Amino acid sequence: MRNDTILVSVAVALFAAGAALAQTAPNQTAPAQTDRLAFEVATIRPAAPLDMSKIAQGQIPRLGAHVEGGRAEYRYLTLRDLMVVAYNVKPYQITGPDWITGQRFDIMAKMPAGSTKDQANQMLQALLEERFKMTLHRETKEHPVLALVVAKDGSKLKESPPDPTEPSDPNAPLKPGERQIDTEQGSIRISRGSDGSTTMNMGARGTVTTRMDPGTLTLHMETSKVTMAGFADTLTQLTQMAGPGSRPVIDMTGLKGNFQVALDFSISELIAMAKAAMPELAGAAASGWEGAGAASDPGGASSIFAAVKALGLRLEPRKAPIEQLVIDHAEKTPIES
Repeated sequence: MRNDTILVSVAVALFAAGAALAQTAPNQTAPAQTDRLAFEVATIRPAAPLDMSKIAQGQIPRLGAHVEGGRAEYRYLTLRDLMVVAYNVKPYQITGPDWITGQRFDIMAKMPAGSTKDQANQMLQALLEERFKMTLHRETKEHPVLALVVAKDGSKLKESPPDPTEPSDPNAPLKPGERQIDTEQGSIRISRGSDGSTTMNMGARGTVTTRMDPGTLTLHMETSKVTMAGFADTLTQLTQMAGPGSRPVIDMTGLKGNFQVALDFSISELIAMAKAAMPELAGAAASGWEGAGAASDPGGASSIFAAVKALGLRLEPRKAPIEQLVIDHAEKTPIES
């Protein structure tokens, strides 16, 4: 049970931080609209604390964005998380006060008849700007980054084979024990294997399977298909869980196509990052593991750098222009409708 607790707790932290291996779409600036789309009815409430006893039993709560059947739900998300969904940007592209990554909210909304799933983001934009009295602007500046590049001796990555069959139907009923999270790039179905592994099925974007090895105190992650841009996004989410000072990872490998990637991360480092991202996980995630396989770098960098190096890649400190969504004003407490 202790092993399952750690694996599930870390998985929840990764999902809540947006660390699924999704291939991010290009940033898009929403066009100015005189008649903005809006939800018919919407409520914003502070999210209840996670039930750690249920998580310890492998019951992963319904987190993230879910848009289906004319309803839009956004569960256990910070204002920054909500902005990532609404404006189709990455977390490190949002500049604002520290509190936007603290308080978590649940949003329940009803969409107008005939609305499409793609229009939900525009409605969420309008809702956030209205209820939080939020104003913002965009600017592009150079920022410190970690460039993902090919190492001197060449890449050791293996290209993914062509799909033998059509990808699974994203609208098919969920299997027993299966959960679903909606992202900008499509739905992710999550299931747990009898061996304690967790599999994320992203349809045409491949699968990600994680499994803990108690013998080596590592978490093994395998992907069936991922682009280097998607891999860089995942590394960014992992490194930034350690704290706001972490640099985003930008793909500069020049490698095209999809790849099979296998990584091993130190459990102690992942736990440290999970605690930093979600302090409420501290008790369950660390139970019985304090000091086990102690990380050489409390920020988790050593494990991540080593995993990247094993793939024939490396991370180089550089500077790169990054578009930022800057919050000029926002209220901590959203107003009621």
